[in-house]
Amino acid sequence: MIVVSAASGALGRLVVDRLLTRVPAGEVVAAVRDPGAAADLAARGVQVRRGDYDDPASLREAFGGADRLLLISSPELDPARRLAQHLAALDAAGVAGVGALAYTSFLGAESDGTGVTEAHHATEKAILAGGLPYTMLRHPYYSEAFLNPGLRAAVASGELTDATGGRGLNTASRADLAEAAANVLTGDGHLGRGYDFTGPLWTYPQLARTLTEVSGVPVAHREGPDDASGALRWLNGQVRAGALETQTGDLQEVLGRPATTLRQAVTTALRPAGPGGA
Repeated sequence: MIVVSAASGALGRLVVDRLLTRVPAGEVVAAVRDPGAAADLAARGVQVRRGDYDDPASLREAFGGADRLLLISSPELDPARRLAQHLAALDAAGVAGVGALAYTSFLGAESDGTGVTEAHHATEKAILAGGLPYTMLRHPYYSEAFLNPGLRAAVASGELTDATGGRGLNTASRADLAEAAANVLTGDGHLGRGYDFTGPLWTYPQLARTLTEVSGVPVAHREGPDDASGALRWLNGQVRAGALETQTGDLQEVLGRPATTLRQAVTTALRPAGPGGA
């Protein structure tokens, strides 16, 4: 039995979809806060159980009988609350007798316990201390946060602006990360490992050229002032400092194929809206 927590979210649904190409639907459990939001998964034969990160008792029931559990990190932004939810899930996994777990962490969390990795770092330490067989799946930022249908505006205006100083971004698509998780959950040789997943490095100047090639419309790149605020300003600073340029072969290794390229991502993002479109 494979249990996927937070299975009604964007990543969780993709993981379940990939699992259904590998194992019978009756062997997949979708643990979700609101079972009604996963009626479509139930219609495909997936077992849907209530598993609320804020309700430890529900987690113990949701994880029951799991040979493997994918613990998808909570979307909670407050590190203290997020960690409390993760610790509750880990405790429930132990009580439920889960055979092994995979945890969706974040790049750098194995050594850095500050900022965006704070809760992930503490969760990884708790997993190591708990003794349950594990696999750490350390994710980069999702490509979809940058490479999405919003790029149509750049094509329409003929200009792409940013404040990243031409430095690289090692983002990866949710689909690739979901497929990698499904491979780990259904394959052997992954226990005790920590994977640092990164996609192909890309820059905004490269993105402008790719937009031109894919759309057939000239798109110029312009480096602008960093007039963003809040999280986006912080992220721009991280990119300019080269903090998103780490590269590993882990994602390709687990996928057994190259990760989604910039051109592939842009082609998907610019696909016309509608049936089969973005």
